[in-house]
Amino acid sequence: MPFPTHAEHNSAQPPDPGAVDALISQARRLRTQVDAVLRDGAAASEDPQSRWQRALCDLAVHQLDDVDVHLGQLRDGLDGDLVADAGDLLAANLASQVPPPGPDAVHALGRAGSAEWDLLTDDAQWSDELYRIFGREPGDGPLTLDELPSWLFAEDQQILTEMVTGCLVDGRPIDGEFRIVRADGSVRTVHMVGEPVLGADGDTVSMWAVLRDVSDLRRSQRTLRETRDSLQRQRQAAQTERRLAVELQEAVLPPWRGTLRFPQDGGPTTMDLAAHYLPSGTSALIGGDWYDAMQLPDGSSLLTVGDLTGHGVAATSGMAMLLGALRGMAVAGLQPGPLMGWLNELLDTSAQPALGSALCCRYEPSTRLLRWAQAGHPAPLLFRDGTGRVLDAPDGVLLGATSGALYGQADEQLAAGDLLVLHTDGLVPRRSVLDADAESGAGRLLAMAPLFARARSAQDCVRIVAEEFGAPEREDDACVLIARIA
Repeated sequence: MPFPTHAEHNSAQPPDPGAVDALISQARRLRTQVDAVLRDGAAASEDPQSRWQRALCDLAVHQLDDVDVHLGQLRDGLDGDLVADAGDLLAANLASQVPPPGPDAVHALGRAGSAEWDLLTDDAQWSDELYRIFGREPGDGPLTLDELPSWLFAEDQQILTEMVTGCLVDGRPIDGEFRIVRADGSVRTVHMVGEPVLGADGDTVSMWAVLRDVSDLRRSQRTLRETRDSLQRQRQAAQTERRLAVELQEAVLPPWRGTLRFPQDGGPTTMDLAAHYLPSGTSALIGGDWYDAMQLPDGSSLLTVGDLTGHGVAATSGMAMLLGALRGMAVAGLQPGPLMGWLNELLDTSAQPALGSALCCRYEPSTRLLRWAQAGHPAPLLFRDGTGRVLDAPDGVLLGATSGALYGQADEQLAAGDLLVLHTDGLVPRRSVLDADAESGAGRLLAMAPLFARARSAQDCVRIVAEEFGAPEREDDACVLIARIA
């Protein structure tokens, strides 16, 4: 069917075949590259980020297929049906030594068809491709403008009516989309463009249009929107969770920052304290690490650090529960060993099972005696006279690992000037834990003994540790608590 033209249209010059062939080759190379990216990502995780990336690639594939077909039509100078038969186009490709399109591109050949409706005779002419789009046999004949709306969704019929009326009455070009329901019940989305054809007297004598099946393209775009929205919701949820976790952590951990000295009631200072929280460099979520120090009613001091597995609000809320229970039992007078046993029962019977490690110390300033217990946690490090050592740890399994666990406790006699370092196991990258002791966390901390000896305060010591272990690529959260004995 010849392509109708407006009475005022000028004849177009044919494109340079060589230039079009070059564009086709470029489009197909890009199509192959995008397809390779899509295949490589097929086995990726099913998180929203991966789904969004695959949807983008899939949309690009559909669009490049259409570009390939349209450039092929431009090169072959089609002056009959808007889209040639797949076999004829493949033969033309072979004759011109241009690589044939892939299966998806050949399938795209049936996505566009043309039509002309004669207003004087009420006749209609359809291309073969348009019959395929509508799922009709050529023997059934084309649909007239009066019959066409009955194939559309009820809510789309007004769109078609306005386009046709604007074209025939006001001479406006047609450009719009609607959905059709074919005889087999399948739904297709069709994009229609066209314009009126004027007679010698300037009146509209017919209307021509190109109708393109954009169902796959719109489906890809819809998938892209959905995956993008899902990704945005995930990011917003992660931001909200992080904010809540940070707020909860700040509400639970001691309000003091920097140096804290016991006692605070005007008496002689018994202990110089400082602590620091080191966030993970690889996770945006806050972990379940804690540190705490407080004076108890009997004049002794509580020092504790710990780590609950997991990240985010769940870990932070679990940490808050454990730390609150630990504080309450310490104020009630429980010694470190029994206190650990009760923390284990609390975690073991929790509605949200988890594992945790903890270190609990009770310091008696009058005798300078340190009594401590641990639950699967690194032991304290004691620095004296420029050297350091790891304290011998009593028995103690991870909190929540088993019911009815018993926890031993150990006593250590401290002296004025001693430095006590407590930390969580995330302080050292996991890869270093398997190294020789000289490179392990304890080894690296012990090697800082000369630096600690020259430090003027516990806060200076914490700053030294933060500079050593606070690298941007940290794998996990960590806490360090340092006490200098007066």
